[in-house]
Amino acid sequence: MYRCPRRSFTSSNGTPSRTHKVARALCAKVIAKPRKLVTAQKEASRMLERAETTLCLVISVDGKITTGSTDNLDSDLDWKRIVGVKEGFSQYYKVEQSLGPNYLNSGRVLEKVGFNNKKEVPQKEPLRFVVVDRKPHLNKNGIGYLCNWLEKLFIVTNNPKHPAFELKSRYENLKVISYENEVDFADLLVKLKKSHKIDKITIESGGTLNSVFFRNGLVDHVRIVVAPLIVGGKDTSSLVDGFSLTEQSQLHLLKALMLRECKKLENSYLLLEYDVINNTVIE
Repeated sequence: MYRCPRRSFTSSNGTPSRTHKVARALCAKVIAKPRKLVTAQKEASRMLERAETTLCLVISVDGKITTGSTDNLDSDLDWKRIVGVKEGFSQYYKVEQSLGPNYLNSGRVLEKVGFNNKKEVPQKEPLRFVVVDRKPHLNKNGIGYLCNWLEKLFIVTNNPKHPAFELKSRYENLKVISYENEVDFADLLVKLKKSHKIDKITIESGGTLNSVFFRNGLVDHVRIVVAPLIVGGKDTSSLVDGFSLTEQSQLHLLKALMLRECKKLENSYLLLEYDVINNTVIE
C-alpha cells in the first residue's frame, strides 16, 4: 500500500530541502567564479522552478533493470523467482513507497507489466501517476483501470490520436498534457509544479527515457537498490540507455554523482543514494 506523506521543498522542521540548498550553493558559486555566471544562474533557477526528481529503480550488480531483451521478461516478475534474490526483493518496494505519492513512468513499462489487460476493480489509492505515452502503449482499458485506481492520472503525449483524449470527459481525474512536436521534459516538470502542485516526483521509467532525463540535467537524486544478481546481455536494458557518446565535445552530457548514503540491506542487497551534479564542468 502506498501511504507515504507528500514532501515539499522544505523538511518537516521548516528547513530547506537538499535540492533547495544545492540551488543556493550554485548561486553562491557565481560570486566565486564569474565566468560561470550564466550557467550557474540558469541551473539554480531551473532547480527551483520545476519539480524535484529522484530516479528510483532496482538494478542488478551489472546495472541491468530487467531480465532480457523481450517484453515477456521482467525483473519485477522474474527476479522474485530466483533463490538468493527473491528473499530480499521486497526491500525495493519499501524504498519506492518512501518517496511517494508522485511517480513518473512510461506507457511502455505499464503495458509490459499488464495494465492494459487488468479486469478487477482496484482499491483507490492516494497516488498520482505521470505517464509518458507517445505511441500509444496504453489502451482504453489500461487508462480506465489507472483512473479507477489512482487519485490523479496525467497522460503526457504528442500523439493527437491517443485514446486518453476520448476518455477525458469520462474520468474527472484524467489530465492530458499534450505537445505538438517532441515532449519537452523540462517544460513538463515546470508545469507539474506550477500548475499541478507536484513539488517532488519519482522517476521509474525504462533506460531510454531515463537517458533523456539525465542528458537534459533533469534528475536531481538517484536512489538505487542493488540486487545480488548478474544478468548480462548487451541488448538488455540498463539504468541509463539511449545513444552512446562519440566525441570529446559530448563530455558535458556525463553527470557526476555525490554519494549521500551506502547502506547494506538484508539478504545481500545494497541501497545507494546520490545527488546528481547536473552542472558538469570539463577541465
